[in-house]
Amino acid sequence: MAHFDMILKGGTLVLPWGEEQADVGVVKGRIAAIGALGGASAEEVVDVTGLSVLPGIIDAHVHLRDPGDPSVETIATGTKAAILGGVCTVFDMPNTVPSITSTEQLAWKRDYIQGRSYADIGFYVGGSMKNLDDLGRLETEENVCAVKIFAGSSTGDLLVADDASLERAMRSGRRPIAYHSEDEFRLQARKPAYEAGGPHKLHAEWRDVECALLGTRRIVALARKTGRPCHILHVSTAEELDFLGQARDIASVEVLLNHLTQTDEAYDRLGGYAVMNPPIRDERHMKAAWEAMANGTIDVVGSDHAPHSRAAKERPWPATAAGLTGVQTILPIMLDHVSAGRLSLSRLADVMAAGPARVYGAVGKGRIAMGYDADFTVVDMKKNRTIEESWIASPCGWTPFAGYTCHGWPVATIIRGQVAMRDDEVQGEAKGAGVTFR
Repeated sequence: MAHFDMILKGGTLVLPWGEEQADVGVVKGRIAAIGALGGASAEEVVDVTGLSVLPGIIDAHVHLRDPGDPSVETIATGTKAAILGGVCTVFDMPNTVPSITSTEQLAWKRDYIQGRSYADIGFYVGGSMKNLDDLGRLETEENVCAVKIFAGSSTGDLLVADDASLERAMRSGRRPIAYHSEDEFRLQARKPAYEAGGPHKLHAEWRDVECALLGTRRIVALARKTGRPCHILHVSTAEELDFLGQARDIASVEVLLNHLTQTDEAYDRLGGYAVMNPPIRDERHMKAAWEAMANGTIDVVGSDHAPHSRAAKERPWPATAAGLTGVQTILPIMLDHVSAGRLSLSRLADVMAAGPARVYGAVGKGRIAMGYDADFTVVDMKKNRTIEESWIASPCGWTPFAGYTCHGWPVATIIRGQVAMRDDEVQGEAKGAGVTFR
């Protein structure tokens, strides 16, 4: 009789080939059997009858701000937020204080996450004008998911704006580079017209469609010139999505939950708590994002979790800090979109598990399949719950989705065969580990 460390029993599995009711057996943190396991025994049996079992959700776009300001976010609080929201794995952005741009800083971070991270974690390494020729070496270091380049709207020293420097970066290495692709030159040229301030919705007027499209077209042109794949982060416009649909030879596409969920009415309702880069846009662009979801243009949906203090969000525009919380709320809201019929659970698993694993080359992540890590996000599609700020684990304490009622909710987060969250309670200590990338 087969014996397992864990069996998930009675659930509907969201498999790469469709949804099936089946059990899953886990041995040493990996999937060892899928099927009817009624005669098997296990150290732990998790009854998931009536629930859907997704591959472990990956949020590939998270700013954990550590090192930085612990009153806003830390590795511990941000990854606790992730598992409470059903996210098993996060990829952490490099624009911390200091930025993560060297072998020494990556080594520090690998050591720092031990006993602090509740989720598994990958690290971006930042491209800067000081390390362009080292990026090919840095991208292959342990637990590095990708190079991140800010071609516009950078913080600190992470800005690589001109074509010659971008090309240098592309010629150093081979893996896809992840880009913030707003055009810095258009941003700076238009900035004086907006420095007097005004309503928050001017943020979207300043950082307009042309700013986003120019940046994306430039990067794709350079990617084709160098043969270096590009991953365009937080695509926010109909024009970019149309263009990128014809650039699949060299480009992959991320869209944020916010651009699938919010329109520019949010500026009147939320003020500074709607300010992010690239901005929330009007309904035409949200409609285009859902069309891109339906036709397969979108590879990844991320949160761009980027917390700030309430004081920083409440400063008058344009001094308002840009960035929104999201790692804890992304899956509940995407499940609500599933309940509303905007996408299937299988497509959700594609853009929030398989897609991130494929684009970044995460080993053993993103699928419920033999030999893969036993990462599972268990959801109850019949459970309705309203997002409340009292639930938010990030110390900044706010969410732009307070009051949003979700139809569908994560009820368990299992990472490498260990239950990390069950029924809204964190289970045990922080046991997250670094992800391996090809």
